[in-house]
Parts: sequence; C-alpha cells; structure tokens
Amino acid sequence: MVSLTLNLAPSHRLAVLGSPIKHSRSPLLHRAAYRQLGLDWTYDAVEVKAGSLAMFLSTMGPEWRGLSLTMPLKHEVLPFIDDCDRVAQLTGSVNTVLLRRVAGRGTLTGYNTDVAGLVRALAEAGITRAKHVTLLGAGATAASALMAAAELGAEFVSVLVRDLPKAEPLIELGRSLGVVVDVNDFSGSSGSSRGVESDLVISTLPGGTVLPTALPLALRERTTLFDVAYSPWPSAVAASWESAGGTVLNGLGMLLHQALIQVRVFVTADPFEPLPGESDVLAAMRGALTREAAPGDADSHDAVER
Repeated sequence: MVSLTLNLAPSHRLAVLGSPIKHSRSPLLHRAAYRQLGLDWTYDAVEVKAGSLAMFLSTMGPEWRGLSLTMPLKHEVLPFIDDCDRVAQLTGSVNTVLLRRVAGRGTLTGYNTDVAGLVRALAEAGITRAKHVTLLGAGATAASALMAAAELGAEFVSVLVRDLPKAEPLIELGRSLGVVVDVNDFSGSSGSSRGVESDLVISTLPGGTVLPTALPLALRERTTLFDVAYSPWPSAVAASWESAGGTVLNGLGMLLHQALIQVRVFVTADPFEPLPGESDVLAAMRGALTREAAPGDADSHDAVER
C-alpha cells in the first residue's frame, strides 16, 4: 500500500453505470486500486438504462467523485458534460466522468480512456506500430479503435461493416486524424488485397457476432487480431482466427489499462498524471482481474457493448 499525499476526501463514492451491468469487472479493478492507494472509497455497479441517466445524475450528492460509463450511456451523457478532453471530443464518446465543485457549483468533466487502454494493451503485447489497420464494426467503440490506430501511426484503415451508412462518421474522424478510411461491407471483403496486407485487425463486434462471410485465410493466418470482447470467449471472430492458426488477443488488457487511466482521473484529476506507486496499483488491479474475472462471465463494459 502506498501513502497518498494528494488533498483528497477520506471517503468518496464512485460507480460504473450502464445496462446490463450485473457482471461488470470495473468494481473488481477499481476497488483493488483504491485499497492499494489506501483510500476508503466505494465503487459499485449501478443499472442505469437508456433514457434514465438524467434522473440518476439529479440524485447525486457532494460525496460523488466520479462515474465510469458503458453501454448505452457513452453518448447519452454528452449533453450533461460541462467540459471534456480532446479524445472524448474527437470520438464523441465519454466513458469517464469526474465530478468536482467549481465556484460553488458541481461540474462534470468527461474523458475517453478507451483509446489509451487499447494502445497500452497492444503495447503490452508488443504491438507499437501499424501502418494499415483493419477495423471490424462501426459501433460505439469503433471511433476509439480508429483513434488508437492513428496513435499507432496508421495511414490507412479499412473498416468492414454490415451497414455502410453507420460508418460514415468514421470517415470524417479519419480525416481529422490524418488517416484515410475506406469502408466496405463484409460481403465484399473476402477478395480484398488491402485486408490481407493489414498489420493489425481490431474487432469491435459483440462477442457472439458471426460474420456473413469468412475473412481471408491469409489475413487470419498472418495478422494479429485484437478483439475488444472477451465474453463469451472465444468470440466467433476469435474462433475463426484460432482455426486458421492466427494470433488472437482478447479485450481484458484494454479493460485493465482503461481502468487504470480512470483511476488517475478520479484520484489526480489528470489522465496524464501517474499515480503514487502506480506500478503497484496496476499489479493489484491485474491480480484482482486474474483471480476473480474468469473468462466466460458476461461484462457489459467490454463484452456486451461491442
């Protein structure tokens, strides 16, 4: 346990909100972090359905320090945010809310820690550069995955989707990031030479999604798949990769590292400020995930949303 010198209240409330939320791993990770930091903070999982966020926010008192948000609230929260970081602004997605009192009034600051979580998880697996990335899906996590690809130095991103219009915002986001985004439907992907030449494939699809057309065998054999889902595991996409002898990474690493950045936000009010004894905090969080989060249980934060 580390000794915290920051000027923080001895007790704060935090929670992860979403629906479904029953099996969220976030309480495991955050509770382990605050124990390691010597903070007597509570962190719970609270079921908040679409359309109910405003009511929940109206009931929050000064004891609240922050919120983690998952499906379906990452976009719903935007009208209530007073300010948000650059990543949240670009992706249009907030998964972290810091509550503070400024000039006598409560303020909500929004952050997106998914991008940093994905980049850090890939780096931990030895992937720090990717010139061409293939992205599967255009749901709520796709924008974060695209921005993560840009941070890896991607110049070109191939997006494969079922519904082409749904991916249009990704084209605009790519332009703002200096990345060329090409969108195709899955049915036309099997002959894509660009897809076969990808350096990395990121799937943002729900774990049970079965693709209408198998992706090229050469792509599955040669290119690492990072699947943001991890329950049920293996996902249908991951199983197709494994059947081809390819390399597959699940979303637990992303979950861990995005949670660490959230803890930074809640403790230091700065996603770039390392925690006191951060390596020990990360080890405590990883240990909690390893001991208690057995693959096969659902988690709405990463497994259900994508």
